[in-house]
Amino acid sequence: MIATRDLSAEQTPEVIASKLEAFLAEHPNAVVAQDGKVLFDMRTAKYSLTTEHRRCALQVWSEERNVVRRVSAAIERGSALDRILRLTTHRFGQARPGTLELLADKDRRTPTTREATRVRYLRVLERVMLRGLSQDWGDWKADGFRTAMDLEKSFGPAYARGSLVHGQQAWAVIGVNEAESQATVDGILTLGVLWLAHCRENAAGRRLYCGLRLIVPRGMATLTASRLAWMNAEASQWELWEFDEKTEELEQRDAADHGNVSTRLIQAPNEAAARERFAQAAARVMALVPEAMREVVEQKIRSGTEIAFLLHGLEFARVRMGYTGESFNRAQEVTFGAGANETPLTEDNEGELRELVARLFARRSESGEKRDVLYRMQPERWLESTLRRDVTAIDAHLDAAHVYTQVPAFAASDRGMLDLLSIDRDGRLAVIELKADDDLHLALQGLDYWVRVRSHHQQNPDRNSGLGEFQRHGYFGGVRLAQGAPRLYLVAPALRVHPATEVVLRYLSPLVEWTLVAIDERWRKQVKVVWRKRSSDTQRI
Repeated sequence: MIATRDLSAEQTPEVIASKLEAFLAEHPNAVVAQDGKVLFDMRTAKYSLTTEHRRCALQVWSEERNVVRRVSAAIERGSALDRILRLTTHRFGQARPGTLELLADKDRRTPTTREATRVRYLRVLERVMLRGLSQDWGDWKADGFRTAMDLEKSFGPAYARGSLVHGQQAWAVIGVNEAESQATVDGILTLGVLWLAHCRENAAGRRLYCGLRLIVPRGMATLTASRLAWMNAEASQWELWEFDEKTEELEQRDAADHGNVSTRLIQAPNEAAARERFAQAAARVMALVPEAMREVVEQKIRSGTEIAFLLHGLEFARVRMGYTGESFNRAQEVTFGAGANETPLTEDNEGELRELVARLFARRSESGEKRDVLYRMQPERWLESTLRRDVTAIDAHLDAAHVYTQVPAFAASDRGMLDLLSIDRDGRLAVIELKADDDLHLALQGLDYWVRVRSHHQQNPDRNSGLGEFQRHGYFGGVRLAQGAPRLYLVAPALRVHPATEVVLRYLSPLVEWTLVAIDERWRKQVKVVWRKRSSDTQRI
């Protein structure tokens, strides 16, 4: 009998807590599950960790429930696409251990259920193709449909893909089933472009792929329709179909229906007035920050009623306007910490804020330990904060005096990306999409933001003043904005630019003027451009 090591027995409370914090930092949309049932969605739930008395204690709570457990082991399992942190837990007063699982994937289904659903969908879709349920497809034949994962080419099992063939003519086809998340459905165009490019490359002249047909669940095509309007019609034909799996009916979306992804413009706060309003409270917070560190603290006005204090994009304190408990009088509240650990600042706990700041500055600095959870936490926000201070680091023609974050905001949607909006010296708007890690959807997520900015800029000018929506909402004061479409900047570390990005960019409409900016991997110390690629330099498909 071969002896095996119990890795969990070697874990100290500090190691367990570090694994938990690192997992939640890397997967902010994780869920906590027990026996297959989701107990908490960490986007809204709160948690606390303590390692006192040589024990790691975890508390998680939400409006529905509260769970307190001692954790004796934390083991990470699964592939990069299905990460799971399995916790060995103990109820206080009970000897028998239990298990909690932190799932990185938003998809609550088990891997077995997911696989069965995808295989069933593939069979239904292929049957639809073979029967020729759509008169437009006639006697075209379905060929090579599959859902197999191919990580080398970025194809995941959520997408069924194949070809429709008629003689030497062919269409690349990709579909996704109705049980997948909206985010997976929205990703179909990126994967579809990669599939089309793959089919054309492997056809070797035997087949002529004239276009791409996308098949999405009925009622889930809005974002994809919006994106299709800005694909290059000369590079490919593009068709979008909605599929009802219950009735097995296919219906083509009108090419003129560009979708309507809702965005809104938020009134820009009066920064001078807000800073004057919060001056006393801000001075109190900054007095607790060591003098040598004060110059790197960013005091960000979030609205007329809130100012936040950030270190390299990570918020550690804030001041908010609110109402007193016994009247409608407005009062300012200073808090520090984040999430479950957010604490009102009092005279008695000012020392805790000093310790928090000192610990944060020691661990989240340009020369920090790269494996430290605080160093790695929220890298996009670190990059965003750096460029917000000096956006000319990526292009000297940009205006460092006018840089805004996430304007317009996507209504009821958190895309997990950070966007900056600026202008160049000619008054032309510049949309800047950031990513600190590789993401194959970078190009189309940048396009989403570009489309919305363009729409708000060019539509609904004021009849009397001639001002567009941005300036009517307080942005770009004193600047004459050019009427042309925005420029699109896609920014990522050079080794994190996903190979799919350039493939997708080649299929965008020539009307989208883009620049792909690769920066040095040591951007935390200084942002340096390694290389740039522009739409004007790229050979069209």
